[in-house]
Amino acid sequence: MAHSNNPMKLDLDDGDEAAVPDTRAPEPDVPRAEAPDLEDRVIRALKTVYDPEIPVDIYELGLIYDLAIDEATRAVHVKMTLTSPACPVAGSLPGEVQQRVESVAGVERAEVEIVWDPAWNPSMMSEVAKLELGFF
Repeated sequence: MAHSNNPMKLDLDDGDEAAVPDTRAPEPDVPRAEAPDLEDRVIRALKTVYDPEIPVDIYELGLIYDLAIDEATRAVHVKMTLTSPACPVAGSLPGEVQQRVESVAGVERAEVEIVWDPAWNPSMMSEVAKLELGFF
């Protein structure tokens, strides 16, 4: 099993970002079927990362093209793009995404791959992002 350098993980099950041990189980009064699965928790973590030039998170912007989780190794592979190859945070945003994903309880490691095909465009934004940015 892969070793995580982060002994504390974010617990995004109950909406806060308090650090808790990685071994935390769902609350006893929450049936396991209702507890957010790992993919849901990773998506919630991705929604905490914002493009610095656009006040919408990268998930709703449509910058996340693929999210693959290996349940056996607890490794997460994120395929994403940027709004433009000249994005001023091209060097730092992938690292921030990796850190946020690795902070999710149950994730052992994350890999972020930047891709340019297909090129991002505003039609890739969610309805939430379009509403937030006044595209309607």
